[in-house]
Parts: sequence; structure tokens; C-alpha cells
Amino acid sequence: MSASPTSHPLSVLSAAGVSVWLDDLSRELLAGGELKDLIADKHVVGVTTNPTIFASALSKGDRYNQQLRRLGGAGTSVDDAVFAITTDDVRDGCDVFEPVHRKTRGVDGRVSIEVDPRLARDADATIDQARKLWKAVDRPNLLVKIPATVEGLKAITAVIAEGISVNVTLIFSLDRYRAVTNAYQSGLEQAQAAGHDLSDIQSVASFFVSRVDSEVDRRLDALGSPEARKLRGKAAIANARLAYQAYEQMLAEPRWQRLAAAGARAQRPLWASTGVKDPSYPDTMYVSELVIPGTVNTMPGTTLAAFADHGALRDNQPTPDGYASAGAHLEALERIGVDFTDVTDALEREGLTKFEDSWKELRATVGRKMHSEAGAQDDGGHSAGGSEGSDLLAIYLNDHYSGATGGLELFRRAADAHRDKADGKVLADLARQVDQDRNSLVQIMTGLGVRPSHSKAAMGWLAEKAGRLKPNGHLLSRSPLSDLLEAESMLLGIQGKAALWRTLRAQAETDERLSAEDLDALLERAEQQSKLMENLRVAAAGRALRP
Repeated sequence: MSASPTSHPLSVLSAAGVSVWLDDLSRELLAGGELKDLIADKHVVGVTTNPTIFASALSKGDRYNQQLRRLGGAGTSVDDAVFAITTDDVRDGCDVFEPVHRKTRGVDGRVSIEVDPRLARDADATIDQARKLWKAVDRPNLLVKIPATVEGLKAITAVIAEGISVNVTLIFSLDRYRAVTNAYQSGLEQAQAAGHDLSDIQSVASFFVSRVDSEVDRRLDALGSPEARKLRGKAAIANARLAYQAYEQMLAEPRWQRLAAAGARAQRPLWASTGVKDPSYPDTMYVSELVIPGTVNTMPGTTLAAFADHGALRDNQPTPDGYASAGAHLEALERIGVDFTDVTDALEREGLTKFEDSWKELRATVGRKMHSEAGAQDDGGHSAGGSEGSDLLAIYLNDHYSGATGGLELFRRAADAHRDKADGKVLADLARQVDQDRNSLVQIMTGLGVRPSHSKAAMGWLAEKAGRLKPNGHLLSRSPLSDLLEAESMLLGIQGKAALWRTLRAQAETDERLSAEDLDALLERAEQQSKLMENLRVAAAGRALRP
């Protein structure tokens, strides 16, 4: 039973003027009726998608299998198959939200679909695919997502000028946000000159939040001072509030006033990446702290559920004092040595890389499902080729087991080499955790009926030893460069382990032998290990490469 409209936190959030959007879409949500329930009971009035979401969607059930095998049998390319299944889902999503779109007169009821992230640095190719997506979905409540790269700004203006509604994504910096609002207005001016009805064009600007804190906190932790610790967990909200100040300033300018008089709709700020990544922070922080009328908050399912359960609104309406405080916080970061421009530049690069990686994962999954055996049945993911699948699973897990053995040896050696140094305790603790993670992998393999290959493990140990040898057979003497190379190798090992946990976590959706809860904990620990190891890597680079 849904909560009463007067007490439901999402109802209160909606009444405060915040549009609640879900950052997720899959055929399970669509076909199972859950999306309609979220609209009716949770005040959800829009959906955003991205390559990571679609890659995850294919791991949920078997609703894509039949279409993909049909496309494979017809000789369809992988890229065309990806285009087909994603536009089908988004079209169906648009139809589910059509009543919301009509009720809100086009403001909400929106569903977003992103252009191929590999095109983010190619404006012309982005424009071309935006046109194709708009035509293929063929729904007025679609938003085409375009990354806010420098090249993307040109594409945004061009497609807005053609009357295509846009969700501008991956915005991290205030300067880039201002460039996005300029690109939108330029597109509207060109659309007006071409005779388009400006009231039919919609846009949101997706300003990313939690990732800012993740990166800033990582750099503050590397500094390690008490002053640095006091600044943790505040940069993302400060940055977002200053973005809203820039939005208010834009609305007051004569240029926008002329467009508004012609029927143009404001490009609403959308708070994206609102899932809390640091477990020490409140799990609804990036919703509660950004309750600003006329904005959108797009939440992953876990954040939506958390806010529905115990979310509370803060009295943090935009004020001159609030803007001054936010600006002072960013200045304090600069004074202590955190280059905020470098932070946002790094986050843009990282965001594009993550989406490209997800796109590769999506293409690989689609390719496999397209060419699965003709006699396979849609039986929840279990096919006649189960024996072959089990063999491949055993190879895959043993390859990771071998890598874990070599990695453990590397961590132990590094910890021993640094035992009398400041980072020795961190490395020793990481070595213990890596050992525990390898044991967890063995337990998972046992539960899946896969026997650990000790010969492969021995090869992993020998490979790590061999990597320490010069061509003439003598062990490398240690130097600051040894620390850097080892740190990079250990970081890559942790990232590979995290990829393993993500793969198994997706399998847990359909394989009861796997514990989703345990895998979530392992993945969370791998992410924390990655942060620690990156701090050590940065420090090692400073020691080795300083002039």
C-alpha cells in the first residue's frame, strides 16, 4: 500500500517543485508493470538512461533473447541490434509516460536516450545519430542525451535548431554549464529563425553531483591533514548550488527574456549521479540537500527507495548567503591544494571512459545473445548449451584466481618493502584484504561447482616473479620508479577484481547460487581499495617523477 499523499517523502518532494525521475529502464520494468507502479505510487515523472543502464538491463531476465536471436538470424550488425533494442525500450517508455507528458503540458513525462558515447568527440557524427534516434523513437516526449564535451556543444546547438529536444549530460564544471546554456539559447535562436514552435522544444542540463565528492574526497584524503578532512563531502553540493546561481543569472538576462517571450521553455537543471558512493554519508544526501523548485532529480532505484523510506527535505533554498558559502568552500579547496578545474576535467574524461566501457560491454552481450544456439530456449537464462557455459565459467574464474594469486604476491612484496615507511601499514592492510578476497573467490567457485586450478595459480605466482627480472636474469633493484610501477600494477589488479565482482553480481540476478548481498559488499570493498591504491599511486608518481 502506498503512503498517504501528505506523509510520503516523495510526495512532499514533488510538492516542493522537484521533478522526480528514475535513472533506470529495462524491459523488466516495462513489461512487469513496475514502471507504471512507480508513476502511480512514487511520483516518478520521467526516466533517464545511459549505456551502463542498458548494459545492466540485458542481465535482468530473458526478455531480450528472442528479439536478439531474430536479429542475429537476419544478419543484423551488433551496432544496429543495439540501436534497435534501446530505441524499442525508450519508445515503450515514452508511451508509458505519455499521460504524464500530456498532464504536465510537455514539462515532464520525458524519457532520455544517449548517443553512442564513442562519438563524444565528433560533433557531426553526434548530430547525425541524434537525428536517427529522434526519428526512430518518434515520440514528442523523447530527450536525446548529448555529452557536454566541447565538441558536444556544437551538436547541442545544431539539433536544438532542428527542433530536437535534448538532455545535456556529463556536466561537471560551472564554466562548461554556462557554455551549455549558451549552446541551448543559440539553438533556440536558430530554431526561431527557421520557423519552429519554440514551445515544442525541451531541454534539461544534467549536472553531476556525487562523482564530484568522490574525486575531491580522494584528493583530500591524499593530503591527510585535519584541515583537509574538514572539507570532505561538501564540494558536490557547493558546486551544484553555484550552478543554480548561474541558471538564475541566465534567466534574468535580456537574451533569455526575448526567447521566453517567444515561447521558449527554460532548460531546467537536472541533478544527476545522486546515488551516494561513500557509505559514511546519508544515503539521501544528494536529494535532501538539493530541493530547489523547478529542478529535476534523477535517482537510481536504490536512492529512490531510500528517499521514499526515510527522506527528509532540508531548508536549503537558494540565497545570496548560501551562494557565498558555496563559493567560499571551493576557494578553500583551492587554497589547500585541490585544483577544482583539474577535478572537473578528470571527471569528464572518466565519465566518457566509463560510458565507453559500458557500451563495449553492451555490444559484447548483444553479440553473444544474437548468435546463441538456434535451439536455445527463453528459460530464464539457462540454455541447452549449459555444459559449454559451465566450462567457460570455470576458465573465467580460474583465470581470475590465477591473477589473484599473482596479485597477492605483489601486494605482500610491496608491503614488505614499505614496512618502515608511512604507507607500509596501508599496503599491509590491503594485502590482508586481497588475501581475504581471494578466499572469497574460492568460496564462490566452490559454490558454483568450479574447482580452483592450483597449476594456474602457480603460473600466476611465477608470472609475478618473472615480472621482477631483468632480461639478464638479475632482480631489479628498487627505486622510486619501482614503487610507481608496482602501484599501477596493483591498481589494475583491483580494478580487474572489481570487474569480476560486477560480472558475478549481474549473474546473481538469475543464479541463486550467488549471493547478491555478498557480491555488493565485495564490490564496495574493491571500490574503497581502488581509492586507497590511487592515493598511493599518485604519491609514488610524485616521488618518482618530481624534477
